[in-house]
Amino acid sequence: MKRALGVLGVAAVVGAGVLTAATPGAAVTSHPKPTVVLVHGAFEDASAWAPVTRRLLAEHYPVLVPAVPLRGVAADVASLQGVLDSVPGPKILVGHSYGGLLISELAGSTSEVKALVYAAAFIPEAGETAGQLNARFPGSLIGPSTTHAVGPDLFVNAASYPSLFAAGLPALDTAVAAAGQRPILAAAFDEKVLSTAPSAIAKYALVATRDQAIPPAAERFEARRAHASITEVPSPHAIASAAPDAVVDVIHRASR
Repeated sequence: MKRALGVLGVAAVVGAGVLTAATPGAAVTSHPKPTVVLVHGAFEDASAWAPVTRRLLAEHYPVLVPAVPLRGVAADVASLQGVLDSVPGPKILVGHSYGGLLISELAGSTSEVKALVYAAAFIPEAGETAGQLNARFPGSLIGPSTTHAVGPDLFVNAASYPSLFAAGLPALDTAVAAAGQRPILAAAFDEKVLSTAPSAIAKYALVATRDQAIPPAAERFEARRAHASITEVPSPHAIASAAPDAVVDVIHRASR
């Protein structure tokens, strides 16, 4: 879960919220692998990817885990674009939840994107919003009874965090994640995505069959619509913590 394990010294922090191999150039020289860019979703930060990050770095993948401002699709894409433009060579973009909206937009404006991996994530088409996609099928617990606003920002209620994101994960880890959650601008859920991810880029989707934030039926529908290769995992929404090996396995497939 989010901060429970930390990075344990296998990564160096470079800039604000970005984790990368200590010497990416050296790793690429001996292991010519694409850079894996892990994009977190709403109500979390880069540490949500820690279990996946550790595994990839141990396998000598160059990895970036940028901090997403969570200020809306256009603002977040603009922020991440600068990070991606600084990364040479092929890239795999991996998005969790709301992060799926962002990697879809970034795919068309970023050079050398080899594949897109959607991990319990939205896979939008141009003109769609996260709110619209989440309401297409029943099953999401996100709503007025599980969230609260502080000014323009939206938070998940601490008592609702386990059922929404982390059913079955250790209670203390889940409580730590809930206490340190990053809010998202509430209006972000109603902001339209401007473009569909290019059809020429290979797509992979992990459907979390125990997800209660995004309905599994929505994840499955969007993945099929996008012609993504689908892997179903008995996981809650926090798939990077609940099933990191499954996520890494799909990234391996995407890198090949």
